[in-house]
Amino acid sequence: MVGPARPVFVLFGSSIVQFSFSNGGWGAILADVYARKFSFVDCGWRAMRWERTKADIILRGYLGWNSRRGVQVLEEVFPKDAAVQPSLVIVYFGGNDSMGSHSSGLGPHVPLPEYIENMRKIGTHLKSLSGKTRVIFLSNPPVNEEMIRCAQSPYISKIVRTNELCWQYSEACVKLCKEMDIKFVDMFNAIQKQDDWQTACFLTDGIHLSSEGSKILVAEIIKILKEADWKPSLYWKSMPTEFSEDSPFDLVASNGVSTINISNLTTHREIEWD
Repeated sequence: MVGPARPVFVLFGSSIVQFSFSNGGWGAILADVYARKFSFVDCGWRAMRWERTKADIILRGYLGWNSRRGVQVLEEVFPKDAAVQPSLVIVYFGGNDSMGSHSSGLGPHVPLPEYIENMRKIGTHLKSLSGKTRVIFLSNPPVNEEMIRCAQSPYISKIVRTNELCWQYSEACVKLCKEMDIKFVDMFNAIQKQDDWQTACFLTDGIHLSSEGSKILVAEIIKILKEADWKPSLYWKSMPTEFSEDSPFDLVASNGVSTINISNLTTHREIEWD
């Protein structure tokens, strides 16, 4: 473990989590948002805004997993006796659970009632880790069914993945979150707010989020963190600053007698997240 200690955010789930640091994914965006920040106002050196917050984003995503496997590893990934517990856990399972069942009984499909109970177990365990561990569930996003058919691999059995099934599991997840008082992103409906969502929001497999889909998800997550009545706040602009002191080793200002700390500018960002 390297210091100083920072809040830890864990992303836990299946491939939508595992791939979240690829292709401009939502995990990478969050990691950038929660890095140490500085930005300019009005493009002037004298008018400045400090936005330097910090959290470590940890990835625990597993390709092909369903909620059954998530439950199996809960104690290993989130041991209750750990010296440091996460400040936030963002959980996504459901896409693989909601796939059509295979006649062999094998495969990732999990019946809806069991999926609900698995997610309940995950939520209960995570909420018990500490009084300050916060949880956000992500429900199933929609899919592009035509892309899925075109991307079908000859090495695996036919994938049955429909928006009707995704919607059923998404609705069940949202209902459970309301029951358990867990914050959630209704991805099924959030993604479809964009007119061209079927082509813009997915990679070529029709399942995993493109950078455009990831931006929608990040906006929803940040909205939750901004509006949540959590103490301490996990909203990036409200979190304490790390190593915020000025230094004589910073760049010299245009007046020639003082310095300006310009570490980690946000001007590189395509989007200035609220």
